[in-house]
Amino acid sequence: MDRRSFIKAAAATAVAPAIVPSSVFARPAPSDILQFGCIGVGRQGQGDMQELIYRGLEVGARVTAVCDADSHRLQDAQWLAEKIYTLETVKDAAGTVAAYRDFRELLARKDLDGVLIVTPDFWHAAHAVAAAEAGKDIYLEKPLTYSIAEGKALVAAVRRSKRVLQVGSQQRSSIHFLMACELARNGRVGKLHTIRAWLPEDQGAGDPRPTPVPPNLDYDAWMGPTAAAPFAEDRVHPQTSYERPGWLQIEPYCLGMITGWGSHMIDIAQWGHGSELTGPVSVEATAEFPDRGLFDVHTKFKAEAVYADGVRLIMETGDPAGVRFEGDRGWVFVQRGAIKASDPEILKWKPGQGGVKLEQSGNHMKNFLEAVRARRDPIAPVEVGHRSNSICVMTHIAMKLGRKLAWDPKAETFTGDDEANRRLDYPHRAPWKV
Repeated sequence: MDRRSFIKAAAATAVAPAIVPSSVFARPAPSDILQFGCIGVGRQGQGDMQELIYRGLEVGARVTAVCDADSHRLQDAQWLAEKIYTLETVKDAAGTVAAYRDFRELLARKDLDGVLIVTPDFWHAAHAVAAAEAGKDIYLEKPLTYSIAEGKALVAAVRRSKRVLQVGSQQRSSIHFLMACELARNGRVGKLHTIRAWLPEDQGAGDPRPTPVPPNLDYDAWMGPTAAAPFAEDRVHPQTSYERPGWLQIEPYCLGMITGWGSHMIDIAQWGHGSELTGPVSVEATAEFPDRGLFDVHTKFKAEAVYADGVRLIMETGDPAGVRFEGDRGWVFVQRGAIKASDPEILKWKPGQGGVKLEQSGNHMKNFLEAVRARRDPIAPVEVGHRSNSICVMTHIAMKLGRKLAWDPKAETFTGDDEANRRLDYPHRAPWKV
């Protein structure tokens, strides 16, 4: 694609911020600028990179390096970042965005304060642990990790290195989700007994026929810790567009919508329940795994987890995606951009009005950058992302085993079930052990 076609494609498929006049930003002194690298600059990665660039203009942060295993996407991201800085008249930034094929070379730079990681799910842990050990603060796209064992290792690495990590669970920075969680936490629906979460359904089929590896892709680096497999375009990402990549529907790379969207909605369920640093004590699930060629993640599913206090968490495919908190006096339902309740009186509540007051963030990326400045936890810290994602992974394990599983949230293991515990991690291809 030429650069003009790329910009059109990026605008259509990526989550990009609105372009605002440079005059609204108070530019920090160059010596006070935080420097960031971006690891993974594909479909979602370029949208997140733009958000980092524009919020960085407000907070005093700059993208100075990009990295990707696909040289076409790498060159596009490098060009885009430099073009934005040129258009925003940041004269000292023009032409200063370095490009790397190997993330280790980017992490070796001593001048980088942090990294934005937007790579396939199976790479999250290896990239983020390496970043923490290199002394970099981290904005990590959701889901936090592919496995529960990886999540535990990442929590330990972040705390050991005293790094700031923000999980890309941006619904925490939405006023509607904040309001729903405060309503539930403050008893506006009465005594909470059920939380329901609806997720989208994956569709379509993938072509498994092997084809030659394109010269722009370092395919071995892309596969990373997963088992080697023949190249097929549907296994990785489209080579001539920025449409949704096929790896999102292939189980060795992603667990499907239960983690893809579940990490968003279950995070809100945990927030509204007040169980962000723990989890349920049991889970059971049923799911459909139809023959869809290369695509093998679940389609329709239904699951139920139960907390120690008796609150039920019911998860299933459905439209619209959202979360409903149900109590003995009513319910409140929240989705992206909207909130409603069984009784309008329930909504006559303002965040922070009294009782339980949750942290309020107007912008997820800006919240991260401000946390880096202040050396504090952001609104979606590593432990919170790990616990929310753990429920999603536990549910997937229950789908595959087809039976009810008992979970010990303190030990983070299944009780009396060796087969389920063996699924807490997966074999990592050398040298990508976590």
